Amino acid sequence: MSETGTSAQDRNGGAYRVLARKYRPSDFSGLIGQEPMVRTLTNAFSAGRIAQAWMLTGVRGVGKTTTARILARALNYKTDTIDKPSVDLSSEGEHCRAILEGRHVDVIEMDAASHTGIDDIREIIEQVRYAPVSARYKVYIIDEVHMLSNQAFNGLLKTLEEPPPHVKFIFATTEIRKVPITILSRCQRFDLRRIDAAVIKTDLARIGGLENVETEDEALAMIARAAEGSMRDAQSIFDQAIAHSSGKVTAETVRDMLGLADRSRVIDLFEHLMKGDVAAALAEFRAQYDVGADPATVLNDLAEFNHLVTRLRFVPEAAEDAALSEDERTRGADFSKSLSIRVLSRAWQMLLKGIQEVQSSNRPVAAGEMVLIRIAHAANLPTLDEALKDLENRPAGAGNGGGQPGGLPASSLANSGGGQGGGMPMASAVAGQRMPVSGGGQTMRLVQAAPMQEQAPIQAAPIATPQAEPDAVPLASLEDIANLADSKRDMAFKVLFKRYVRLVRIEPGHLAVNLTDDAPKTLLGDLTNRLKDWTGRRWIVSISSEPGSQTLAEQETGRRESAIADAKADPVVAAILQQYPGARIVDVRIPDVVAEEEAGPVAAIEPDDDDDDF
Repeated sequence: MSETGTSAQDRNGGAYRVLARKYRPSDFSGLIGQEPMVRTLTNAFSAGRIAQAWMLTGVRGVGKTTTARILARALNYKTDTIDKPSVDLSSEGEHCRAILEGRHVDVIEMDAASHTGIDDIREIIEQVRYAPVSARYKVYIIDEVHMLSNQAFNGLLKTLEEPPPHVKFIFATTEIRKVPITILSRCQRFDLRRIDAAVIKTDLARIGGLENVETEDEALAMIARAAEGSMRDAQSIFDQAIAHSSGKVTAETVRDMLGLADRSRVIDLFEHLMKGDVAAALAEFRAQYDVGADPATVLNDLAEFNHLVTRLRFVPEAAEDAALSEDERTRGADFSKSLSIRVLSRAWQMLLKGIQEVQSSNRPVAAGEMVLIRIAHAANLPTLDEALKDLENRPAGAGNGGGQPGGLPASSLANSGGGQGGGMPMASAVAGQRMPVSGGGQTMRLVQAAPMQEQAPIQAAPIATPQAEPDAVPLASLEDIANLADSKRDMAFKVLFKRYVRLVRIEPGHLAVNLTDDAPKTLLGDLTNRLKDWTGRRWIVSISSEPGSQTLAEQETGRRESAIADAKADPVVAAILQQYPGARIVDVRIPDVVAEEEAGPVAAIEPDDDDDDF
């Protein structure tokens, strides 16, 4: 029983009423997008299982207060032929008009935002004992109930649990988490859902017809998206658009009014970014800004379209959404087929971070341009997985390694600063001088005065070979090849080479190796191609049945374990380990600040996880 524009104005003495009030639903059939709640209430009323209190929750503008008034009307519904609670409100009853207009004496509406204290609740408690004046039930509608104080909630508990038979409570809130569980447990809860953009668009078209206003579909779709699931927001924006356009509501009118970017131009900008065309992307961004688009809004629209493309890749039928424009349907589907999920996910993350930067920056345009530059630059970069899987086809400097081999290199240990704890140094001795122990830290670093015997690197002895060609890079060991990969900045290949390759023999132009069982199948071909590119000569790389030497990763692990064993044998370190049971050595380093002949190892000692007293 929704009002028409003419009848509403007549009843209001000809004064203008905003669309959100004029077309507010007056019965359950007029509620849009809340079918599950309506179905539950219909069944409950039909079975006579009417609750004593309801809790309505949802975002702003989805119909919580309207639902409360309709529910109060249903509880007190009375006509010449019907005198019982009913959800069939097709004809206006005796109390309906007064309830809908908020002036019925037995339906008390209270805003908890301005009545938060125990005194306000005490007044309700005093009044519930009295029977309704004319209606069947005395109904208390408390809006924004989460604003009540703790004392007010506690004062309401007993009455809410055992109210008089003639009293019903209806609560509405946008912050359901702030309502005490003791209140929620005494109410039937209904979560009013956000209204779908397509449903909002359809209803706005209906209202436009009733108002005799000509509208464009794209304009209604833009309003529906801007409302973010709130029917009241959509009607308010539509009301403003009618006034702004003074005639036909067009997409251009809505775009200018809301500071939005042209949807097709947003897609053009997205295309420039995915192609890595920085100049075109910046030019398009500036053009949109010059016509009034807000930088943060442009990035939001880009993120929304990025999400649409990603969704279309998995749910192609999403293109049938009535709120989408034709460009979004067709071009979005094309992008979903050509762009990988990794690229789309990376762009999504960069846009989310960029939106926050633009919103918090005092130079939003410059911040927005920097975000676009980053996205366009990253469009040409491979992801880590792509670099590792396609090492042979990538340029030498295109990929970076994503992990460490099984044993950490000595250089990494020297730069790591020892253990992972955050404590202060506990003991040190430099050039034979021991420092006193200071306490309490979680990590202990000890510099031992006695020099430690240097561990020679374990590697296969190079075979005597003829003089290399003048244009060839001399390679005599696994370390030489790893260092060459490092100089070429091919870190991904260096990690694989150190982890999986065992040397059997090496000669100019010929390399015999043995691979570990878990080595990638393409590693041998990758090694052949890289040696040819890096040395300027053709290499023959073959698999040998001989076991060969340890891999570089195994050698580094062995050196590290040997250094830790030597550190444990040192008297100073042994004394510390005995003093602090449960402690263990996690790192051994040679400090650079002392000459090698005078310096001993640096032992990083940390407590056992189970030793709380250390």
